Amino acid sequence: MNKSIQQWLSEYGESHQNPLNKSIHWVCVPLIMLSLIGLIYTIPYQISFTVDNNHYSINWAIIFLSLVSLFYFKLSKTLFVGMIIISIGMVYGVQFLNTLKLAMWKSCLIIFILSWIGQFIGHKIEGQKPSFFEDIQFLLIGPAWLLSFIYKKLNIPL
Repeated sequence: MNKSIQQWLSEYGESHQNPLNKSIHWVCVPLIMLSLIGLIYTIPYQISFTVDNNHYSINWAIIFLSLVSLFYFKLSKTLFVGMIIISIGMVYGVQFLNTLKLAMWKSCLIIFILSWIGQFIGHKIEGQKPSFFEDIQFLLIGPAWLLSFIYKKLNIPL
């Protein structure tokens, strides 16, 4: 069954009613996304090319984000645009993490683990298990769910 974006968001929202759990998600979901992209970025693989004297590189993180973007494109064109903007910001965040003295994979792993601990604490407070236990695709809905609140505030239709 193909669910609409509204169905996905509604189902995700069922286990995210507690205000503290929501607040935890506003911090932890972006950090999980950032750290996951960073971890994938550290996998050694890169294609480099030059177009009109501009140098470009494609690695596993860019491939991953491209595939995930297809999921969002299928759900909502406006959501896709927002997630592309967020993804670009995340790539810049990963590049910043890469400048720190701690190896990027270590800093990303620490952020990833601590953020998931936060998520599970939030769900313990909520009294509901995380949505992705029902359907793994909910891991992609978390960032979209947060973005949907921003869209609603800005009167941007999904």
